[in-house]
Parts: sequence; C-alpha cells; structure tokens
Amino acid sequence: MNSFFTGIIILILSGIVVKIFDRNFKVLILSLLNTIASCFCLVPAMKVLLSEQVMVKSFDFNNLFGVVNFQIDNLSAFFIVIISIMSVISIIYSRGYLKSYADKSIDAHLIFFPILAASMLAVVTCQNALMFLICWEIMSLSSFFLVIFENEKKEVLKAGISYLVFMHFSVIFIMLAFGLLSVKSGSFDFSSFSNVLNNHKALADIVFLLFFVGFGTKAGFVPFHNWLPEAHPAAPSHVSGIMSGVMIKTGIYGILRAISFIGTPSKTIAFIVFIVSLVTALYGILYATTQNDIKKLLAYSSIENIGIIGTGLGIGMIGSAYNQPLVEILGYSGGILHILNHSVFKELLFLAAGSVYTKTHTRDIEKLGGLIKTMPKTGMLFLTAAVAICALPPLNGFVSEFLIYMGMFKGLAINNFFTMLVMLFGIACLALVGTMAVLCFTKAFSTIFLGMPRSEYSVKVSEDCESSMILPMGFLAIFTLLIGVFSIVALAFVLKPVSVFVDVKLYNIMPVLSLIMFVTFYALAFLIVLGAVIWVKLRCSKNKITIQETWGCGYDRANNKMQYSASSYASPFLSMLTPLFKKVFDIEKPRKLFPESSHFNLQFEDIEEAYLINPLVKYDEWFLSRFESLQSGNIQSYIKYGLIFLIIIIVGSLFIK
Repeated sequence: MNSFFTGIIILILSGIVVKIFDRNFKVLILSLLNTIASCFCLVPAMKVLLSEQVMVKSFDFNNLFGVVNFQIDNLSAFFIVIISIMSVISIIYSRGYLKSYADKSIDAHLIFFPILAASMLAVVTCQNALMFLICWEIMSLSSFFLVIFENEKKEVLKAGISYLVFMHFSVIFIMLAFGLLSVKSGSFDFSSFSNVLNNHKALADIVFLLFFVGFGTKAGFVPFHNWLPEAHPAAPSHVSGIMSGVMIKTGIYGILRAISFIGTPSKTIAFIVFIVSLVTALYGILYATTQNDIKKLLAYSSIENIGIIGTGLGIGMIGSAYNQPLVEILGYSGGILHILNHSVFKELLFLAAGSVYTKTHTRDIEKLGGLIKTMPKTGMLFLTAAVAICALPPLNGFVSEFLIYMGMFKGLAINNFFTMLVMLFGIACLALVGTMAVLCFTKAFSTIFLGMPRSEYSVKVSEDCESSMILPMGFLAIFTLLIGVFSIVALAFVLKPVSVFVDVKLYNIMPVLSLIMFVTFYALAFLIVLGAVIWVKLRCSKNKITIQETWGCGYDRANNKMQYSASSYASPFLSMLTPLFKKVFDIEKPRKLFPESSHFNLQFEDIEEAYLINPLVKYDEWFLSRFESLQSGNIQSYIKYGLIFLIIIIVGSLFIK
C-alpha cells in the first residue's frame, strides 16, 4: 500500500512543483505528474479487486488521533479507480481549456486541483472518524477554491459561498453520527462501529439517517441539492466534470460505508432511501428539462442520476431487509455500476459543453444552433454521451438502469402488498425519468448542434480545439461503448464492491446477464448495419451528398427565427406540470404596427429555493442587519466589547464551584 501513499504525496506536491515552470508548460507538467500519481494509486486498488485481499496501512498519531488505519477493500478500490482515472482526464483537458484565460493567474487553480484528487482518495480509504472529517473538509475547501476560479464575477462568488454553506451544513450531520458512534464504541475506528450498531437497532436507524442527510447533501439528494445547480455552472468545465462525475460520488461512498456499518438495514430505512431517491430522480430531470443554461441543465441532470444511483441502493437495502439476495445483488449492482457509468458520460457532457463555451462564449443554448457543421467532433461526442445518459443500448447507461429495473421486477415477488405497490411505483417513476431524459437531451443536442445559428455567438465558429480537449473526450466516448458492449466484464468488476454487502458467489444472476447481452448485441448490430449503409452511400456518391429541392409553393428559404427554440421544444410537456415550477417572465410586447424591439424570456426557478431557501436568507439578512451598528470600525469599541465579555466570564466563574 506504500505506492498508494506515494501517489497521494505526488499529487499534493505536484501543484507546488509546477510553479517553477513557465505558464505554457505548467498544465503539461501537472498532467504528467498526476498521471504518474494515479498509476501509483491504481496498482494497489487493482490488486485488491483482482485478489479480493484487503490492504491496511496504520499510522500512530499518539494522543491526537491514536492509531489511524487507511484501508483498501473492494469498495474503496472501486472508488480509487474512478477518482484516479477521471481526475487525470480532467486535468489533461484543462490544458486546452485554460488557454482562454491567458490574462489570469492559474497557479492557485493548479495547486487545489491535485489536492482535491488526493483528498478524495484519502476519504475513501480512511478508517478513523476524526481523520475522515479532516480529509472531508480538505476536499470541500479545495473544491470551493476551484469553483471560485473566476472570483471577479459576483455570481461566481455567490455560488461558491452557497456551496461552502451547504458543505458545512452537511458536515454537522456527519459529525453528529460519528459522535454518537464514538461515544457508544469508545473508539474513532470504523471497525468498532459495526458491533455497536448490530446490537442497537434503534441507534442504527438514527445514525444512518444522520449519515444520509450529511452525505446526501454532498451527493445532491433532494431537498439538499440547491448548491449543485449553482456551483457547477460557476466552475470551469473540467472542474464541473470532476465534481459531478466524481466528487459528489464521495457522498454515495459515505452512504455505502454507513450501510456496511449497520449490516442489515431496517425496512423503514430502506424504503426512505428508495422513495427519497425516486423523488430526487424525478425532481432533477424535471428541472433539467426546463433549463436553457447548458451547464445548469447538466447540473440538474446530475441530481437525477444521483437519484437513480440511490434507487439502486434502496432496492438493495429492501432486498437485504426482506432477505431476498437476488433483489439485493441486482439493486446494489445497478446502483454501483451507475456510479461508474455516470462518472464517464457526465464528465464527457461537461467537457463537451466546455468546448462549446470556449468557442461561443455563451452557455445559453437559445443563442446557439448549427454547431454540428462547424464543431462536428464535439457534436458527435456530445451526442454519444447524450445517448448514454438516456440509457439507450448499446452504451453504458443502459446496462446499469436495466439492472435497477430487474431489481424492481424481482422485488415484486416479495410477499408483501406494500412492497409490491412501492416497486410498481418505482418502475413507473423510473420509466417517466427515462422519458424526460430523452426529451431533455434531444432538446439540448438539437438546439445546440442542429438547425441554424440563432445568434452571432454561433456564427463563424471553428473547431480548432486543442488535441488535449478532444482526446480525453474521445477516450470517455469509447469507454461508454466498451462498458455497454462488454457488460459482463463491467458487471464482474462491479460485483467486487457489491460483495462488501452480500456474498454474490452463492447466487446465479446469469439469466439477467444473458438478457442484457441479448439487447446489447442487437443494438450494436443495428448500429453496424446503419454505419455500413451510410459508408456504402458515401462511397457510391464519392463522399458527396446531393440535395434536391422540390417546389415550395413560393417558399424561399428558412431563417433562424423559423425553428424551434429550446423553450418551445419542451413547452408542450412542461405545460402539463405548471404547479411544479415558479415561472419568471421578462416580456417586452410590441407597441407599434412596426415595432422597433420586443422580446420574451422565460426562466424557471427552483420552487424549493424560491419558497424556502430565499425567504430564509432574506430573514437572516434582516436579522443580522440589526447588529450592523456593532461593527463600527472603531478599535476602541472592539476593545470595549472584549473587556465586557472578559468581565462577564470572570463574574460567571465566581458562581461555578
């Protein structure tokens, strides 16, 4: 396990080392160092996954923490693989992305990025509550500084502060859970927690709920999701990719580790996780469909996918609570595989969105259009990720969601009427989520890449992107196909962390695998035949496609006003769900027979933020404004406050025996 810590040390030092290099080489050197560090970290992780052994490294911090163990088991190794690979891809991509910030210092950015990766690796291996909280806080602070990269913008600072507030809200619940466990067990070591929770089932429910709120806030579960749609658009695209694709999964890791503490969860806890996850998935995709800011759309989509992951975990917990091993295996396998799948296609979507932003300088998809002609590589890569996130075969998103569906169908066999109703509700909800995902991403792709340019932002755009931007996206696109086609290999990889919760060797899931392979094979065959037909057509026409126009009854040609906008595309569906939104209109109506100007703009506000968060913030601002006079700027006044406080303490101590 020494190589793992060698990798972490290289990560921590890499940001400092690159300061001595010229700006043109900083990101290149950082990419090389991060690649080396990731290889060091991957070696023990892959060894654990292949041999099923557990690696432990102990450090003695004497009276401060005692003995602190860092452990790589199957669950930790799975997350180490994702963190190591995805962080390298993001930092390689950043070499091209950061060139558009030539007039801005990037030294701090390059320091905090590898620290974020190192802290995530420490979080998923640390086995001591106090050290875990320190690593968790380092992860939150380093990501905060990455989010506020463009700190000269007021909205970026606001998003960063909102993120920091939510992260400290979450850590309060994590500290309470660890505090209860440490008091009961008399130790901060994770290995002592299982015995306590197995003997106190009521305490186990309380502790898990505390963990679920704390870690769920980091993951983005509703109703603790509000930071996510603000932080992701504010951060640079490669940071958004690593945060959405990897960092929020540390919250899922925390929930999984909490499940391993309690062993067999209670039925109540299992149903809470399942229902909250379904609500999160529905809420996320519903608001993703309303967004016209591409990165905000992707942020809400991350909430949806966290809900899908949580749904898989909820099914696994229900299977465990009812002693249904096959349901348990399918649920956990689908949820954990979707962690990997979402990391791949969501990072690809954010990187593709970043490439569009660097060329057009806008995130508003209503101002884009026709980019498939000028940015064909980015367009096809975005389309690949969009198909994957819609869970269509033969790409990776299909496999994990199929396993979750099968878990719910198998759950119908549980001899309990309420459970059957909940499973039917879950199947219907997940089907609706899938339908809305298709609507959301056909809207995004068609508005951005198809049709005609809708404004000057998408005119005269060329795809002279750096290879450092295209190649990482190409790697992720290939990965989406490989996981989908070689789903048995992917599932064998995922069954390793699943074995932490259930002994998978005792049960046969080959019928499910055969069905997945059947669907994947025919989808792949369809794509091959379609590709062959297109290739033959292009060869026969000598790579030229002739377009002939028929008589159009006097119709001349289309213009950019005569096409669907993003809002109009989704409007028929969203109009049926009006009570779920707060609509904000900005309208300038035509005033004359030949109006000089007019416009219509519609924004959808998050109802929780509009009716709960914002009123609380306004009340807090009003309350704190009552004490503004105390902050006079007068040093003598501050000394006076200190003396008054000191006198109160001295007088109070006289009454304490």
